[in-house]
Amino acid sequence: MIRIFVDSGCDLSQKQAAALGVTILPLHVRFKEQEYLDGVTMTPDEFYAKLVETDVFPKTSQIPPFQYEEALQSEMQEKDEAIILTIASKLSGCYHSALLGTREMKHVYVVDSETCSMGEQLLVRKACMYREAGLDAETIVSRLEAERKQIRIIALLNTLEYLKKGGRISAVKAMAGRVLGIKPVIQIVDGEVSLLGTARGSKGGGNLLMQYVQKEGLHLDEPFGMVYSGFDDHMLQKYIKDSAVLYEGKDPASFLISRMGAVIGSYAGNDGIGFAFFAKGIASR
Repeated sequence: MIRIFVDSGCDLSQKQAAALGVTILPLHVRFKEQEYLDGVTMTPDEFYAKLVETDVFPKTSQIPPFQYEEALQSEMQEKDEAIILTIASKLSGCYHSALLGTREMKHVYVVDSETCSMGEQLLVRKACMYREAGLDAETIVSRLEAERKQIRIIALLNTLEYLKKGGRISAVKAMAGRVLGIKPVIQIVDGEVSLLGTARGSKGGGNLLMQYVQKEGLHLDEPFGMVYSGFDDHMLQKYIKDSAVLYEGKDPASFLISRMGAVIGSYAGNDGIGFAFFAKGIASR
């Protein structure tokens, strides 16, 4: 049997993970001296409430090697194989932790997703689909490592301050998001966060987000999905309605939608939305 392990940076809920048959290992989130496990000892509601109530910037940390080792030893049976999908190694140390924690184990494959949140989740879902189709672990890994190059995440945020404080974007770039009413649009490709542009107001930001998705080319034959941060998905639902031209008649009820957990939310802040998809015109294999 092929066991699939992921980290909480993919923003799968426990319910979604159970339905897919994957195991989530939580990253760590710290507010001052208090440490929490993403999605385990801190729910998204609790995280966003704390983000509003305090001016303390949350800090995140990778899953330590021993937790990968313990998780695999607990769940793997003789002759099982394991695929570990991690958040981008340029964003977190989970990839190297997984390699270190499983270095003495056989039949274990560690894959750097080179993305995060819904982008990582798309790869997780691909891995599950290939497992269901009966592919062996080595073939699945080969496909995932090729297909990750196609994935794009484009996001509209309220501010770049959280990314700046977390060291994911420069102070100079963060200045673009400080002007009142200006919304930054960012992209994550190959684990790198870049500022694509800015727009005035949520409507302008949503239009800019749609333009960049159109520019990359949304591959409708591949899975795609959206994520949101904050207490509810009102901004995301508005964006889905306003950008219907992207989906060519697809039913929004079928879209993959997840809420950013504490780790990704630590860099997005409140009221962010993101779109993850496979871009057209980029060969996967």
